[in-house]
Amino acid sequence: MKSEDYGVSEDKSKPVYSNDKDVHSSDAEVGDISHGETVETTKRGLKARHAQMIALGGTIGTGLFVGSGGTLAKGGPLFILMAYCLLSILVLFVVTAITEVAAYLPVSGGTMSYYGHRNVSNSMGFAMGWLYFYSLGILVPYEITAAGLVIDYWPSNINIAVWITVFIVVIVGLNILPVQFYGETEFWFASLKVFMMIGLLILSFILFWGGGPNQHGILGFHNWKDPGATNTWLRPGNTGRFIALVEVVVLSAFPFTFAPELLVVTGGEMKSPRRNLPKAAKRYFARLVFFYIGSVLAIGIICPFNDARLTSGGVGAKSSAFVVGIADAGIHGLGSVINAIIITSAWSSGNSFLYMSSRSLYSLAVAGNAPKIFTRCTKQGVPYMAVIAASLFSPLAYLNCANSGSVVFGWFVNLTNTSGFISWICCCIVYQRFRKATIVQGLPKEDIPYHSFVQPIGAWISMVAFTILTLINGFDVFFPGRFSASSFLTAYVGIPIFLCIYFVHRFWHWNEPWLIPSEEVDLKTGVDVVIANEIPEVHAKTWKKRMQGWFT
Repeated sequence: MKSEDYGVSEDKSKPVYSNDKDVHSSDAEVGDISHGETVETTKRGLKARHAQMIALGGTIGTGLFVGSGGTLAKGGPLFILMAYCLLSILVLFVVTAITEVAAYLPVSGGTMSYYGHRNVSNSMGFAMGWLYFYSLGILVPYEITAAGLVIDYWPSNINIAVWITVFIVVIVGLNILPVQFYGETEFWFASLKVFMMIGLLILSFILFWGGGPNQHGILGFHNWKDPGATNTWLRPGNTGRFIALVEVVVLSAFPFTFAPELLVVTGGEMKSPRRNLPKAAKRYFARLVFFYIGSVLAIGIICPFNDARLTSGGVGAKSSAFVVGIADAGIHGLGSVINAIIITSAWSSGNSFLYMSSRSLYSLAVAGNAPKIFTRCTKQGVPYMAVIAASLFSPLAYLNCANSGSVVFGWFVNLTNTSGFISWICCCIVYQRFRKATIVQGLPKEDIPYHSFVQPIGAWISMVAFTILTLINGFDVFFPGRFSASSFLTAYVGIPIFLCIYFVHRFWHWNEPWLIPSEEVDLKTGVDVVIANEIPEVHAKTWKKRMQGWFT
């Protein structure tokens, strides 16, 4: 059955997609290519459990398991808990906003850049697409390098370059395979991280009550009293505490980076996305609170923030607050177990980042903002040319084989910190434009599969908050004696890069409007295809099945 039968190609300014499958396996792609050319599409091979678990655990990497220890040392248990609570709320606002947009028209291979292109302007979609491509692409070698360095926890004569090569081959290989293989592998990768988090939280609860071999009484909130609940940084007294709090908020954002966007990307290749994407969003926040906030509360209880091992233990599990706290309680042998899972978590995150980077490039190409060669897909629906292009960032991991290289590589990593904030700001703008278009065009509320009570206020709050965080991302470089050109650039170079991409496209297409008028935003093309692809929900009849469905 051809796509003309669904009414996708009635407007000759839209692309025609090659798809000869039946209605249940076809994919809606509605990028605005002004050539009327045939575009190969990805396929919906992800189940709801794949998408939900990937969105939850796919981006949980070394930032949460290891990086949180350094953040704890800088601000203390109260400040890191406050920071994670604040960021969880702000990320919730972003998740609910972009889910409303994506659930209405979940296109295969679509990213937030596609929705920026469709609801805001071509320049916004162009800038967001390239932002995702290079930022997520750079995060792949970051996670690969972290996994390779963590292996140094065990004595070995094997050069780190060997491990980097192994990780690159496996990650690229999994992304070249059909999406259901990626989904299944990532599901178990993410599940392993989730099960470890559950185990660590249970163990932390036991240690709270003094259940460790070396504990002689209830631990409780002892570490909140000695050495204390908060720390100072750069300045003494209350001023130093405020500076520490601001720095902790900035540092705590990294584990959340690009997690909401991953939900949208997986939704594009999810079965029955108009039903399952809102489900994933509703359950996402509860899991976010449990794992992210629960983990920082646990480390703040079992580990004192002034322990030297948090900042001098290296990249591996030695610097994990969980390992430090567990070792202090007299439990030995868990370091290797936790370290092994940290390796798989870094591997998993690299896998997810490559997936998102390649889909971003594919979405750009579909919209006509990247060479058409990147729309090429295998028979199984994998955009292999986009995967290959995104994989070209991976060899940057070899820079860490040399000391000087690691300094250069730090520039690439810091580039993505600002990118996460910019992405969330853009996501909020996309939502506001989409919402205004639905109001102006009189779209019935029942036609929108998902809406949260926190919107639209939540999107405005997040947009303002992340704008402030973008501007203060490297605020410490302005303190006397701390300024250096390299520190300033690594903290703020992401802003001019994004603005440069946006305005170059804007000036190149000067005749286009700055914003698509709300009455002209396309809210119809492709919706009938998506609705036709929806499969009726099969309701669980037993408590066992209902519980299984909630957790997966």
